Amino acid sequence: MASVREHVEELIRLVEHGQFLEAIERFYAEDATMQENSRPPRAGLAALLENERKVLVSCQEVRTKHANSFVVDGDRAAIHWEFEFIDFEGRSRRVDEIAYQLWGGGKIIVERFFYDPAPAR
Repeated sequence: MASVREHVEELIRLVEHGQFLEAIERFYAEDATMQENSRPPRAGLAALLENERKVLVSCQEVRTKHANSFVVDGDRAAIHWEFEFIDFEGRSRRVDEIAYQLWGGGKIIVERFFYDPAPAR
């Protein structure tokens, strides 16, 4: 069985290639939760996929600049992401975030994103 580190590395490869839905389908547990800063978490794989689809259709393009770095400690991981969202008018919004994850059985069980929400307004 692959290690958490190997799973995180593959997740990063998928996201860096714009395969956002594929990454969620492959690496998130059926009952996984995802939380934006201090907002209430979304729960369940179907809800996570639905939200990701909404994000993807709400803009012209989502670019993953790259994963600046990541750390793995046992069943916990943190990834420093940098994304660029291009709206339908061609305006760009950069998001610099940390994704903190709890893994189990080769899947993400809990994920929480930390970022400055001001640029999203």
